[in-house]
Amino acid sequence: MTTINPIETRPLRPLFLSYLFPAMIGMLLMSVNILVDGIFVSHGVGPTALAGVNIAVPIFSILLSISLWIGMGGATLYSISLGEGNKKRAHQLFTLSFTTMLAVVLTLVLLLLLNLKEIAYIFGASDVTYPYVQEYLHVILLFGVFYTIENLLSIFIRNDGNPKLAMMGLITTSILNILLNYVFIFVLHYGVKGCALATAISTIIGMSVLCLHFFRKQSELKFVSTFFNVSDLKKIFAIGLPSFIVEASMALIVILYNVSFLHYLGANGVTAYAMVNYIHTVLLTVFLGIGMALQPLVSYHHGARLKKRLLELLKIGLATALILGLSIAIIAMLFPSQLMELFGDSKIEIRTMATQGFVHFAIGYVFLGMNMVLAEFFQSIEKIRLATTIMLLRSIILFIPALLLLPKLWGAQAIWWTFPVAEGITALLILIFIKRKPRAVYSN
Repeated sequence: MTTINPIETRPLRPLFLSYLFPAMIGMLLMSVNILVDGIFVSHGVGPTALAGVNIAVPIFSILLSISLWIGMGGATLYSISLGEGNKKRAHQLFTLSFTTMLAVVLTLVLLLLLNLKEIAYIFGASDVTYPYVQEYLHVILLFGVFYTIENLLSIFIRNDGNPKLAMMGLITTSILNILLNYVFIFVLHYGVKGCALATAISTIIGMSVLCLHFFRKQSELKFVSTFFNVSDLKKIFAIGLPSFIVEASMALIVILYNVSFLHYLGANGVTAYAMVNYIHTVLLTVFLGIGMALQPLVSYHHGARLKKRLLELLKIGLATALILGLSIAIIAMLFPSQLMELFGDSKIEIRTMATQGFVHFAIGYVFLGMNMVLAEFFQSIEKIRLATTIMLLRSIILFIPALLLLPKLWGAQAIWWTFPVAEGITALLILIFIKRKPRAVYSN
């Protein structure tokens, strides 16, 4: 007799919530690590150091994007295999994903360390900010592999039915990061290097907490000796591509924004954007959390061919994203100055610029949630072209022309409208597509 997995019979709303809260808290805390870095650096080192760390963040994002690419691709196939009842293939997919990520990340870190200065200047560093960029990135890159292992394990542990432990690992990392940032910056006066060390040490300890999952009786995460399969490797990279685009495009977007603000508003504009971007990084991962909660459930139901429950999960995810997006937009419009005050005593000109800009920028959150949920849904049921198209539209195809045209047509302040315009048009195009081709949403 085959045992029916409780996922197949449990009421969907409480099932989704049991994954949603740990996923959102985990992703939120992961992004809070970056926000905490910005707050401590701003208060303890200064605004120039904050700009330097913000320039370094895209390189940090590249490492995260690799772990998301391979992690989400592998974990989607892993959950589909469990839904199909094929545990042997699930073990092989986990091992293949883990070893592939290690090989890719270690190679990338080596290349970045050997060409650090050249890359930093390409990403927007100047003679003034480079010392801070170099100091921060040197440590981050040396310990970068641990950060990617923590992220990949968190994804697979969530897919293995243990979202609470995935959350606890990230909570551990976040709390330790806050404490160590305070010690290294304000007590030991290590400056930007202390900020990077806090991130590295807290990540290693958080990763150790996640490893407790391997001692759990119900765990299906097992390393096996025979795992390499070219076809599976291609599928991992194909399915994980939309997740890679989300994170990698964040790096590209930050670079393009930095260049545009520097051109139109000078160094003050770059610093104002840095303040907004730290808030945005946190909010974006909240929406990623909704996708992280949906993915294991959607992939499992897809593998088990439970179409009715699958579509109901999509409706729940979209409703959650819309409510959250509207709430965040309203809060950002009502309390922008209070949010910018998190970054300490910056110049009144910079704070005013950031406050006014964020009011316009925040409108994009109304559309962002729907775009992210639909992309995650299509990715989880192996409709990679649709998922990839959504991500490319919002982050490159529509974003770059909007960033180039809006300030030329309506002045420097229109740069802040790039995000809501790109997200809004993407959402509109998705709705038109689904209305014309409703069967595209799900068909086996």
